[in-house]
Amino acid sequence: MAETQRRKVDGRRGPLVSVLVLNYNGKPFLKACLESLLKTTYPSFEIVLIDNHSTDDSVAFTEQNYSQVRILQTGSNSGYSRAYNIAFTSAKGKYFVLLNNDVEVVPDWLEHLVSAAEADPEIGALQPKLLSLQDKSYFEYAGASGGYMDLYGFPFLRGRVFSTIEKDEGQYNEAVQVFWTSGAAMFVRADALHHSGVLDEDFVHHMEEIDLCWRLHLAGYKLMVIPAAIVYHYAGATIQPNSFRKLYWNFRNSVFMLIKNFETKNLLRVLVVRYTLDIAALLWSFAKLDFKMAFAIVKAHGWLIWNLPLLARRRGETQSQRRVSDQSIMHLLYPGSILIAYFLKGRRTYSDLIG
Repeated sequence: MAETQRRKVDGRRGPLVSVLVLNYNGKPFLKACLESLLKTTYPSFEIVLIDNHSTDDSVAFTEQNYSQVRILQTGSNSGYSRAYNIAFTSAKGKYFVLLNNDVEVVPDWLEHLVSAAEADPEIGALQPKLLSLQDKSYFEYAGASGGYMDLYGFPFLRGRVFSTIEKDEGQYNEAVQVFWTSGAAMFVRADALHHSGVLDEDFVHHMEEIDLCWRLHLAGYKLMVIPAAIVYHYAGATIQPNSFRKLYWNFRNSVFMLIKNFETKNLLRVLVVRYTLDIAALLWSFAKLDFKMAFAIVKAHGWLIWNLPLLARRRGETQSQRRVSDQSIMHLLYPGSILIAYFLKGRRTYSDLIG
């Protein structure tokens, strides 16, 4: 391990952190990612490369060049959630970091996260400030400076609302509570997963980290963004933001998440509005001849109807584990529709929404 990793922090090494780097055919990103991780100044961490059955030479490259990195091969490429759930069983740290392979970290990133988590045992998860690797003066699409959601399952960020990505001018440098932390760089208290459960593998792609964050809230934990910790992320390296697959997973999984996590008294009224919004989106996509979006919406809701027994089981599991009511987290949800605020009222930034 590099000499910088052996430096003492406040006279001690601190708790072990397992940095879990998910990889699938990511060799073009691995050198920069691993080199930046090895410059981390926090002295007590392990790096685990979770390889999701790559067909390139990612594993051989890592074995030959980074003997410090432990390699965990999942045996198949069956999604983000399954890969991390496998890693959770072998990771040794008090804290886990779920980290994409297309990131670069600054040397002191981990120190800020560990310090915040150690200071407050009620913290279940944290995220750093995520900036764009392509243009480091701008926030990054997938994480920015902490995530929120409206009542109807549409997420947004401090620094990114739909396609509006802000320049980082220090406007979101305050460490605050958030509704969700980005799966591109998510710091999790390992013990908290015993109360919330692990990632839901039925999500396959997208929003699985938001679902986990929601369950952490229901287990009584706090989630925060720590902007002093900085990570640069290559936006869209895995799935392009406007691809059919991303549209499908987002429509499907956002409703799945609502059904799992809301109390019954809130779920019924929320679903009425959400289905109205999705029907409006379907009609709009037909009017605009956007058949990609239209098919994504139809396919998403077809899956939800076909899998009602699965949804009922997952809802039952989540509701049986909850420790707090919806009321305790409602202050972290935008009270209206982010779609209406953004597209009809012109509120394009987080500051506009809360102002």
